[in-house]
Amino acid sequence: MNHHTSMAPKRQKSRSDRVNEYVKSPEKQKKLYKKTLWLVVVSQIFGGAGLAAGLTVGALLAQDMLGSDSLSGLPAALFTLGSAAAALIVGRFSQRFGRRVGLAAGFIAGGVGATGVVFAALWDQIALLFVSLLIYGAGTATNLQARYAGTDLALPNQRAKAISTALVFTTIGAVAGPNLVEPTGRMATSIGLPALSGPFILAAVAYLIAGLVLLLFLHPDPFIVAKAIDEEERLNKGSQVKDGKSLQARVDTSRPESSHNRKGLIVGATVMVLTQIVMVGIMVMTPVHMKQHGHGLGDAGLVIGIHIAFMYLPSLLTGVLVDKLGRTFMSCASGVTLLLAGLTAAFAPGESMGLLIVALALLGLGWNFGLISGTAAIIDSTTPKVRAKTQGTVDVLIALAGASGGALSGMVMAGVGYSMLSLAGGLMSLLLIPVVAWSWRKNSTSHSEKG
Repeated sequence: MNHHTSMAPKRQKSRSDRVNEYVKSPEKQKKLYKKTLWLVVVSQIFGGAGLAAGLTVGALLAQDMLGSDSLSGLPAALFTLGSAAAALIVGRFSQRFGRRVGLAAGFIAGGVGATGVVFAALWDQIALLFVSLLIYGAGTATNLQARYAGTDLALPNQRAKAISTALVFTTIGAVAGPNLVEPTGRMATSIGLPALSGPFILAAVAYLIAGLVLLLFLHPDPFIVAKAIDEEERLNKGSQVKDGKSLQARVDTSRPESSHNRKGLIVGATVMVLTQIVMVGIMVMTPVHMKQHGHGLGDAGLVIGIHIAFMYLPSLLTGVLVDKLGRTFMSCASGVTLLLAGLTAAFAPGESMGLLIVALALLGLGWNFGLISGTAAIIDSTTPKVRAKTQGTVDVLIALAGASGGALSGMVMAGVGYSMLSLAGGLMSLLLIPVVAWSWRKNSTSHSEKG
């Protein structure tokens, strides 16, 4: 008994000493930053497959089980609502225990939810389907929050690039997922399961692998190290850093004592919320619209696959543009691109695969611009002291925006059609421009007053 008691403090001290080694070593910080990015990349590949597979057939599965087009947007609403709760929990867990625990728990929960959807389809249980879709949303939220992990030890001029590195590798899984709809459907049928449950089998396996990769290998935790560095820098903020090489020193020495910049948070959150509403609303109804015009499941998988590719694949270029041209410029670019997407989808003939592909590609690209510029603004506006839980709270708003977009999209489409839904989404995206203009004007006024 005494032996165990004496060993416990020693293990705790050892962990603390290991974190302190990174606090005092810029070289170790750089190595951990690179290691974290690679682990996030691997988890995002699998997480992207889990996300995309479910998104592609969720509306179609509900349509089959419920027998109604007007409720076909409900799955997107449910798993985005579930992702709202998960975003809050993952953010709080990450703030307290680090990224490893928070992200791993979220991915594993998503895998459990996807498994529940498979059984709901097998037993034709609507209640189980709804509950499982809520839990499945945890994977969606975690897949999105993983983008923050790579920024914990990034320099200010590396942040957008770090976000985009995580997102771009989501493309591999995200594009593969929809294009595996038919093969996984055949596999599901061969073992006695409904064809539409096949993609959720893929989602379950992919999410569980993503969670285990982070749980087993993300040591030491980059967020815990970042918090320790931030505390160290604040304790020594009055003294000059001799070598000028500490990553966190360059991040935080110019930041005010306040743990967040309220105006920056409002603008960053608004950009991401509006882009999410527009993107989800149009995206989830596109497979239903295509089915009504005689397109098969493979065609819908191709269009959604290209859409998701444009959500993530341009990320490396977008990250560079956000860092070089600024958050404001790229947020406005997001609004204009989403407008073009809405107009193209609204006026494209339902039989035209080519124009639907263009519309959904633009929709993905506009979302990409908004997500990366908005995320960078959120990171710029917070310190490690509150960063993870603030990120979780903002992602709650994003998820709720997606839930409302998904729920309303089915009703709008049933009432006035896909064209009006797309047109309304495109026009809504223009609200980004006055929001960002307000931010730019405030900043200009502030700088002129300082001058």
